[in-house]
Amino acid sequence: MDIGTISKRYAKALYEYAYESRNEKVVYKEMQILVNCYKKVPKLRPALENPILSKEEKIKLLCEAAGGNVSNEYERFVTLVLKERREKFMQFIAYSYIDLYRQMNHINIGKLITASPVKEETIERMKNMVAKGTQGTVEFETYVEPSILGGFIFEINFNRLDASIATQINRVRQQFIDKNRRIV
Repeated sequence: MDIGTISKRYAKALYEYAYESRNEKVVYKEMQILVNCYKKVPKLRPALENPILSKEEKIKLLCEAAGGNVSNEYERFVTLVLKERREKFMQFIAYSYIDLYRQMNHINIGKLITASPVKEETIERMKNMVAKGTQGTVEFETYVEPSILGGFIFEINFNRLDASIATQINRVRQQFIDKNRRIV
């Protein structure tokens, strides 16, 4: 069976279970923490796939990776995943749950890359503009990348607006190169 199919089915089941108990937002936060833990601790995945660890130890490990004091829904779900021996899919299930939650709650993902730090009020204005345009809420990440020299790069739902000085310089440079090729 396909990894994507398995993870989406489990994520959908968890979302429906958490939705019934009105705890889907709490589980969403726990899944975000779990995904960050997978990113920061690359040995987490091999540890979960280790057959020497007991199910109880794996449950404790997954609960700690999701923030420690987890919801009943999350803990019961982890128990189910381990019972069905699907622990190697847990990272993909977490990503699928996050995507499903965002889709169901009309949450857009945004990223703003600037050459220097941006004021919080500017970020809030951008969030409000995007929220008005998309009729949803926005989760925003900001990064400082000095190599863009100035301007900004803005990404929202896989759309990218690159207004950085580095990109503009590269475009002009490429135009000169193209023009000089025709001359020679």
